[in-house]
Amino acid sequence: MNKQNFAIKGMRCSSCANIIKNRLEKLAGVEKADVNFAADRAEIEYDPAKVSVEKMNDDLEKLGYSLFPRGMSEINMDHSDHSEHLGIGMSKKQKEQELATLRTKINFIFPAAIAVFLYMMWDIAVGFFGFLPEIPIPMDIVNAVLFVLSSAALFWVGQPFIQGVVKFVKYRAANMDTLIGIGTLTAYVYSAVVLLLPRIRTILELPETTYFDVTIVVIGFVSLGKYLEARSRLQTGEAVEKLLGLQAKTALVLRQGEEMEIPIAEVVVGDVIVVKPGGKIPVDGRIVEGKTSVDESMVTGEPMPIDKSAGDFVVGSTINKYGAFKFEATKVGKDTMLAQIIKMVEQAQGSKAPIQALADRISAVFVPAVLVIAVFSFACWLVFGIPGLGFSTALSYAILSLVGVLVIACPCALGLATPTAIIVGVGKGAEHGILVKNAEALEKLSEVDTIVFDKTGTITKGKPEVTDIEVLDKNLNADDILKYAGSAEKKSEHPLAEAVVAEALRRRIPLAESSDFQALEGVGVKAAVQGKNIYVRKPDKADKDDHLLRLERQGKTAVIVEIDGRESGIIALSDTIKPEAKEAVERIHGYGLETIMMTGDNMETAKYIAGQVGIDEVMADVLPGEKAQRIKDLQSKGKKVAMAGDGINDAPGLAQADVGIAMATGTDVAIESAGITLLHGDVKKLAQALELSRHTIKTVKQNLFWAFVYNVIGIPLAAGLFYPFWGIVLNPIFAGLAMAGSSVSVVANSLRLKAKKLSS
Repeated sequence: MNKQNFAIKGMRCSSCANIIKNRLEKLAGVEKADVNFAADRAEIEYDPAKVSVEKMNDDLEKLGYSLFPRGMSEINMDHSDHSEHLGIGMSKKQKEQELATLRTKINFIFPAAIAVFLYMMWDIAVGFFGFLPEIPIPMDIVNAVLFVLSSAALFWVGQPFIQGVVKFVKYRAANMDTLIGIGTLTAYVYSAVVLLLPRIRTILELPETTYFDVTIVVIGFVSLGKYLEARSRLQTGEAVEKLLGLQAKTALVLRQGEEMEIPIAEVVVGDVIVVKPGGKIPVDGRIVEGKTSVDESMVTGEPMPIDKSAGDFVVGSTINKYGAFKFEATKVGKDTMLAQIIKMVEQAQGSKAPIQALADRISAVFVPAVLVIAVFSFACWLVFGIPGLGFSTALSYAILSLVGVLVIACPCALGLATPTAIIVGVGKGAEHGILVKNAEALEKLSEVDTIVFDKTGTITKGKPEVTDIEVLDKNLNADDILKYAGSAEKKSEHPLAEAVVAEALRRRIPLAESSDFQALEGVGVKAAVQGKNIYVRKPDKADKDDHLLRLERQGKTAVIVEIDGRESGIIALSDTIKPEAKEAVERIHGYGLETIMMTGDNMETAKYIAGQVGIDEVMADVLPGEKAQRIKDLQSKGKKVAMAGDGINDAPGLAQADVGIAMATGTDVAIESAGITLLHGDVKKLAQALELSRHTIKTVKQNLFWAFVYNVIGIPLAAGLFYPFWGIVLNPIFAGLAMAGSSVSVVANSLRLKAKKLSS
């Protein structure tokens, strides 16, 4: 068996994914097909001896879909060549052009749909309330305008819906487009006959009512939903694009005793590479000469730089803070850690089950059921009606029944049910600093039972700050220790030194000029300040001071300040907890959710931080490559998992989680990998996002109920089921009224979301 990944072109809804899956799995030789609408991808397990990719493609192309074989991620690719990450094997420019075309159609049809909808509502209101004035426009002019607009709506904007009808007729493959196409086409054709062929209307004794407005309104609102969905899905490849942008473009290698700057793609395993202070490390490798401190927050998420010396490994795309060194390349291209992170993000995105919208699930059965009912009712009127009513009357009732069933089944409310609630919900979220990428994220967030927090940048601020100053010399005070240390550290570029200086400035402590400054790589700094020799260093194994041990047990980084050779003070630094973190965790617990903190930090530090904010469980010492797997492990236990994070190292976990939640203060990659972004990095907004998702999805479900209840009641009535008992037949006028009523109830219910107050 061969397992291969493919990009898919042509999917428009989640039921398309079901059609493709069912079609492929019917082919001899295809063992299994997992189709992901959200990512426009499929993973197919098949026997190449029995079925070829060409055969699968030939079968799918009849339905309007295409397969594109996908290779694994390749590092060192140009962004314009990396089109596979945009979902359908198209370049980003092509995809944007496609979206621009759709936007042009929306700019035409949506204003028209709004105007027609308001006109239709007013006309219905006039029929109920006689005191309202009629719109003073002759019906002939109204019908002519509506005919032109509906023709453009159906045959230009609604072309995919017409294609959905053709697919259904030819291949018995039904999706949401099929349902919309049948309803709008029936309303249009019937109305065109009434308007353009008055003799036929007279002969068949048909009413003068037209349903051009149905065609315009349905296509307008549903197309808007499709556009919004397509716009959000365009961003699915941006996380990988951002990751690709992190890699170094060139490397300074030693060849034949000389330094040569070469493109990153030309670096090979075994090359000795020179990295200068402030430079980006081009590939993974092992240091062979020199000492330095490396900012590995890109992959570890931890703000503290890591001291490195000969024999230590370095990771490509991390930053060399200071000190030149040489290292031997051990992994290049697609084998580097950055490439592996890219690969994990792709796999996690591709492995997500597509959101199975209730409307799409039902439509697969609803479409043929409505057609059967409509045709059956038409036939019954002719068979049983002609003997008692005569041919003309029976035919008139048969046509009214056929059109009535299809019109009342027309999914205007069904098309509005999700988009209106989502639009209002997303707007409500934006007002509160909660940015939602798509409806899928909102739906899944409402179902989660476990929240996994990254530590650094999510629970904590993400940068070191001075937390404690211990004075060991009774002749000095804390300000003295900070003054001497800050004055010595002022010329250092080390992040810990910057934190010490920042604390001195915050306390308004004047710093003195220093001389004889020395930066001791991996150890600390020395300098002369106001006639005293100052040595700020990291502790060594011989340091056993009780203050020092206590601070280290709390997960803090301590530096010792020596003045004229005497240990005079200890300065502790730590990544401090966000002030709102504890309240956020308490509110999440109030929703009955389990909380977990996952970090690359050690267990002692992790437990200390988790205990401060009340998190239930801790996963410590978790490497970047393990985060997605830890999320998978939770999901394998049946848990619905949301992950909140902000770092590049969190991207695979954010993508793997049922819902990824990114801090807007974090990296672009984390934000693009997540479905929801919290502005200002305010973790308290996570509880608000949970509340918003529950309100929104509850509204969607209510909308779907009201959308279908009209059909459940109206379709039997339109079919003529009640005529033999009470002589009741549903005229298409009232079918249209029922359709409009369902739309009004859905829109009104969605607008109620605006009045919902999210707890602050």
